[in-house]
Amino acid sequence: LRHLLPLFLQHLPLLLPLLGGYGLFFLYGLRRGHRPAALARMSLSGVRVVGNILFLFLLIGMITALWRACGTIPYLIYQAGGLISPSLFPLLAFGLCTLMSFLTGTSFGTAATMGSICMTMADTMGLPVMLSAGAILSGSFFGDRCSPMSTSALLVAALTETDLYRNLAGMMRTGAVPLAFASGIYLVLGLGQESGVMAAGLLEPFARGFVLHWTAVLPAAVIVVLSLFRCPVKWTMFWSILCSGALCVFLQGMPPAELVRTALLGYTPALEELKDVLSGGGLISMVTPLCIVSVSSTFSGLFEETGMLDGIKAGAAGISRRTTPFAGLFLVSVGTSLVSCNQTLAILLSHALCREEQTPEKLALGLEDTAVVLAPLVPWSIAGAVPLSTLHAPASALLGACYLYLIPLWNLVCSFRGRSQQEESHQGQGDGAEHGAQEVDLGGEAVVGAEANAENGDHGGAGAGGS
Repeated sequence: LRHLLPLFLQHLPLLLPLLGGYGLFFLYGLRRGHRPAALARMSLSGVRVVGNILFLFLLIGMITALWRACGTIPYLIYQAGGLISPSLFPLLAFGLCTLMSFLTGTSFGTAATMGSICMTMADTMGLPVMLSAGAILSGSFFGDRCSPMSTSALLVAALTETDLYRNLAGMMRTGAVPLAFASGIYLVLGLGQESGVMAAGLLEPFARGFVLHWTAVLPAAVIVVLSLFRCPVKWTMFWSILCSGALCVFLQGMPPAELVRTALLGYTPALEELKDVLSGGGLISMVTPLCIVSVSSTFSGLFEETGMLDGIKAGAAGISRRTTPFAGLFLVSVGTSLVSCNQTLAILLSHALCREEQTPEKLALGLEDTAVVLAPLVPWSIAGAVPLSTLHAPASALLGACYLYLIPLWNLVCSFRGRSQQEESHQGQGDGAEHGAQEVDLGGEAVVGAEANAENGDHGGAGAGGS
């Protein structure tokens, strides 16, 4: 309680709008004639949908702390930092943050670790903030979208009742072209910058504070290998926690009691220079995300069973029919991202409004290609505001996060192209059927003509015989 209370008070401003919104919808349900007990049951039904992933949130919190403590994240930062070239900085920052976010599954954690180091390097080299921070944000949300440890990917899979690993494979396909385009943009823009020299000694505290042995990457390797074999996510995380705990004790020399404390309360490095970069994680760090997801999920239960959003749902269905299902989901996600102010609620609302227009598999990919990446582009959304604050970057830096723009736009273009091809195919089938019908008609006319001639011949023969 001594640690939970300050954390709760710190994040209370994030929860108050959600609790206030829930209260308003609860009152609206009462006004429409629903009993309080029925509304409470509806609220809990929404929480049950995401209940299975709440335990995974706690495992993710433990992993993010132990990866810091055992040297996994410090090792990756130290080795990757030596690769930075000033002229290629935007591309390399994008790539390094992409790798870090894919391994950790957290955009906030990536921005606070690898992102902070890259931002410091960019400042010392005099690079534009919009370009540098935009590249970091783009990479940070790569894994938030398609990492097996991503809370948003787990949430989408739970909502749509689809297989996580199948979703991840689909996301790799739909995100491949935007990833290539974004890399090309950052390469070209980086080559056009006049940059200074990176400050020396920026990575030296990592070498003093940790034993940077190659075995430190084993917890990350466990995640990658077991994910390739589609091992259940909770067991993948469990083995990574076990591996990182062993490295904390035997590689970094951490006492077992301190290991337990770190897993529960988060990691704080001994060196003062590293506290701003590496402090964080732990089971306690996931309390706020758990509260946000739990409160947000009550909305979906109320909306579903009271029919509060039926009018908006009908409008979204009309847009989907006139355009494409993805276009309808895209427009809905823009609206929910602007209104909800957090990524979780944007995902839940978009799912509630559009789930009847697509198959569960397509809806899962659609949510990952819209709501998940559009929410960070809203300056007043938690998804965008927290990384910007961590990087000490202005809201204009969101303009440089081109990867987040390219994903929905590319898939929007693909959806319209797919619809036009489908219409051409149906038109071709219709023309073929019409042509076949004409041939049948002509053949029928020929048969009728032949029968008529035969009948005339019979009449002629009968007349001849009579005469």
